[in-house]
Amino acid sequence: MRRLLSLTLSLLLLSLSACALFPQRDQVHINVVGIDPLPSQDLEVRFAIKLRLQNPNETAISYNGVALDLEVNGQPLATGVSNQTGSVGRFSESVLVVPVSVSAFTVLRQTLGLTQTQSLDDLPYVLRGKLAGGPTGTLRFVDKGQLSLPKSANVIW
Repeated sequence: MRRLLSLTLSLLLLSLSACALFPQRDQVHINVVGIDPLPSQDLEVRFAIKLRLQNPNETAISYNGVALDLEVNGQPLATGVSNQTGSVGRFSESVLVVPVSVSAFTVLRQTLGLTQTQSLDDLPYVLRGKLAGGPTGTLRFVDKGQLSLPKSANVIW
């Protein structure tokens, strides 16, 4: 019984010390910096969402895919994925462009959700996403703010 207790205590101490071997990483900052219209097809609208990735760490961060979910005005609006690969160097930044799709039914739901006095400018948004891969695994992120659609998109809506 004492052997089992001693073994368990040793394993616990070993696992705690192993965590100390991993370097502390600061959170990567990911923000929406632009939304541009893309050519659309049939019953969908397409946009290119530009994300600024800022790495405040001493080591580069690699990724091999990205997925996004955009919610506007409290309702799901657009989703997108990309198999882009790349990295953000130590103490540096880059811009990643991800195409997203909005179905006509989602546009209709969003339009019905707007009040008569509400415009398409300064709508609250929440962008949830993940950068896949790399030695540290998947990096999940959330960005919130106010959205003003490009003028050419206001014609579509």
